[in-house]
Amino acid sequence: MRTRLSPRPPLLALIGLVTLLVIFALLPISVADLLSWGAQLVGHPLALAGLVLIMLLLMSFGLPGSLCFWLIAPFHPPWLSVPLLLVGSVGGALGAYWLGRKVGSAWRPGKLARQVLRLLAKRSDLLTQCALRILPGFPHAFINLAAGVLHLPLITYMLAAVVGLSIKWTVYAQAVHGMVSAAQAEQALGLSNLLPLLVLAGLLALGGLAKRLWLNPKSN
Repeated sequence: MRTRLSPRPPLLALIGLVTLLVIFALLPISVADLLSWGAQLVGHPLALAGLVLIMLLLMSFGLPGSLCFWLIAPFHPPWLSVPLLLVGSVGGALGAYWLGRKVGSAWRPGKLARQVLRLLAKRSDLLTQCALRILPGFPHAFINLAAGVLHLPLITYMLAAVVGLSIKWTVYAQAVHGMVSAAQAEQALGLSNLLPLLVLAGLLALGGLAKRLWLNPKSN
């Protein structure tokens, strides 16, 4: 007679994961708290893989997965942190895209999300999507879900996510690497350091608009 394996370990792992998702998504967590947790996780070999997975899952469900940035980037060099952040965020972007396709018209977005939805409904070219990805502080969850709801072309969507997030994470990671206090981190991500991203996002947006006006005059 075969002995049945206990389901307890997978169940405990699932409960732990759900608990982390709730904590990250609902509690008001400060940058100082995240830096403290990140410093404690640095020495654990599986911590990075777990953080990337949590980031991917959070972003897949439209939750603030970018919080994981503060647990990774300050404590690891950009050559390591940027690919990890890219895997988590691009994977989450793909998950949220499919969620948006499933939800469809049942999604009831707020004011800002409706504006993103209307923008992408009118302009969803590669340059515009890259500009939104690069723009500092722009909520990626709205882009991801809106793209799925609108059934935007997957190849263009994923290419924009990879290009835009690669640029953004590189700038962010280089700015905060080695920062161990909230004050230092906030100063590192000040306007002076993020100005190149703002300029680049503006140029990409203008490029997308110019392409639309010049190459498709009949569609305007």
